[in-house]
This record gives sequence, structure tokens and C-alpha cells, in this order.
Amino acid sequence: MSTTDTKHETEITAGTTLPTIVVVREFDAPVDRVHRAWTDPVLFAQWLGPKSLTTRIEQWDCRTGGSWRYSSIRDGEAIASFFGSFHEIRADRIVQTFTYVGFPDGVALETIQFDALAGDRTRITSTMLVDSFEGRDGLLSSGMDVGVTEGYVKLDELLGRTA
Repeated sequence: MSTTDTKHETEITAGTTLPTIVVVREFDAPVDRVHRAWTDPVLFAQWLGPKSLTTRIEQWDCRTGGSWRYSSIRDGEAIASFFGSFHEIRADRIVQTFTYVGFPDGVALETIQFDALAGDRTRITSTMLVDSFEGRDGLLSSGMDVGVTEGYVKLDELLGRTA
């Protein structure tokens, strides 16, 4: 599954032998700026998710061994909440767990790799290992593709403003 946004294509692929979701996207900014947008809670809240929602950070301890929690907000109401732990924070990689509050038994392990490209550009590859194929398919059918794609468009805009 691929979706096209205003600047770059966001590729979302479901694994066939393991319950994985892989998202690949390029950004016109250097790794340090893209990484900061993932680790700074003020920046993260500005771009995460679909255009129709805002993000409220409730807990953010972005360090190896830290944890996070945020909610997606529509019209002042939380419509979905998520939490997890940061297992590893490095300049080129983040490893974290991801859990939807509405399905607390479905813990996913996500690795986000930040690769420098020519011309001060960055490719991110997010690989999420979900606990089951059913859980993976549930994530994919939840509208995740819209949230990821629209969120990355917002991230493009944010990176352009903070150049």
C-alpha cells in the first residue's frame, strides 16, 4: 500500500511472514532536525496524526528507559490514547513500544531508523512488529495510513518552517 502526499511518497507495507508494518518516507531536512521532531514533545505534538486531530502529550521522558503517553484530540475530547516505553534513543534510531489504550494486550515494538541522504535529506524507515497478524491487520484497517500520511505532510511543513 502506498499513498502519495504533496512532496514525497509514503510507503506502507505489511509483512507476509511476520506481523510487521514497514513505513518508509523521505524528508527534505537533515537527520538531526528530523530526529529532533521525533524526540521533542512540543514538535512531535505539532505533526503527529491526521489533520483533523491534535495531539496532547501527557507524559514524555524521551531517553533510553523512559516512557511516553499521548492522546489524539477532536473538539477538545480524547478519541484515542496511546502509551509506550523508549527502549533506545540514539541519533540514528529510536526503539520503542507502542500500545493503544483500547487494546492494551496488543503491544507492538517499533524501530525508527534515520538515514542521511545526499543533499541534507533524510529517509526514515519505521518497522513495527505487532503481536499478531490480527493485531497488525487491525492497525492497518484503523485508518493508520491516513494518520501517517497526513502526519508526514505536517512534518514536511514543520521542517520547512524550522529550517
